[in-house]
Amino acid sequence: MIVAVDTRFLVKNESSWYSNFIYETFGRIANLHKEHTFIFINDKVVDASFNFSENVIRVAKGPQVKSSAQWLIWYNIKIPAILKKYKADVFISFDFCSLTTKVPQCIIINDLTFLFYPPKSLAFFYKKFTPFSLEKSKTIVTVSEFSKKDISKQYKINEEKITVVYNGVDENYSPINTEERENIKEKYTEGNEYFIYKGESRAKNNLVNLLKAFSAFKKRQKSGMQLLMLIDNNSAYEELVESLRLFRFKDEVKLLIDLPASEIVKVMSGAYALAYPSFLEGFPKQLIEAMRCDVPVITSSTSAMPEICGEAAMYFDPKNFKEIAVLMMLLFKDEALRKNLIEKGKAQAKKYSWDKTSQLLWETIEKTI
Repeated sequence: MIVAVDTRFLVKNESSWYSNFIYETFGRIANLHKEHTFIFINDKVVDASFNFSENVIRVAKGPQVKSSAQWLIWYNIKIPAILKKYKADVFISFDFCSLTTKVPQCIIINDLTFLFYPPKSLAFFYKKFTPFSLEKSKTIVTVSEFSKKDISKQYKINEEKITVVYNGVDENYSPINTEERENIKEKYTEGNEYFIYKGESRAKNNLVNLLKAFSAFKKRQKSGMQLLMLIDNNSAYEELVESLRLFRFKDEVKLLIDLPASEIVKVMSGAYALAYPSFLEGFPKQLIEAMRCDVPVITSSTSAMPEICGEAAMYFDPKNFKEIAVLMMLLFKDEALRKNLIEKGKAQAKKYSWDKTSQLLWETIEKTI
């Protein structure tokens, strides 16, 4: 069998969901199924550090796809030509599929964030071609029951066509010892405990309400607690910096960007608790990363958060910063509650692994054919 995969989003040192998912799943699948050939299709030469098994053929077809017009050419002209050349039996892509090939296709979609928080340069493309792609594809993979129901409702898709494949989590996320934890606190917060946020700084991530909640916490508790924000360096980063400029407790909020992966794990593991106020997520992996590090989680009661965390987290209304502040204070005052959440988090985190993800994805690929 010849399996073709759109790997355009696979980029070295890229922390995006797409890049991580491609590397963790298709790398495993190709290695486990060496009786099959895998065509990894890219719009640029893939970095040589991605060391895939010998049954992977890398195809680079430039120029790099950036504009809507280039996306149309990529899916409807370039991809069909490559599928035909290599006689592919199935094609797997992200968010969109080709409308001009007869090869069976499987689309992988994280969530429908683009409907409510569309990327400016591609908003029209997403809204226009997502319905056609979903109809054309033979199978659809998504990362939570929440996203499955959302896709089915928004586009009138039969739920039987959609398979839920939960994400895995990087196994490097694990607890650090007491000495390492103290060193991390000395390095980043002058020895103080800290809440942590990890993720993007876009509107959907609701960081303004997190800052308001932290402010309310500081006014009530009079503690040395700080807030560390591990931020993806994207276009919204400067807006966050500007928001902090007039923030009363700006000296106790630290923005950390471009840290090495190993350092990110340590900073996560050293946290007192993770606060994650996002409005919309398909699979918020940060929550499971924290649980793997013995860090308790407070998060939004919306979208996929309750599904992914179960009873291993405490939930707030993300629109109400006062609720976020109340949970921060509750954890700060009740060490027994904090320890209970940590124990529940350990058990919850064991439910997710890239091996399980890869197996379920492979079964869906077989079903597509």
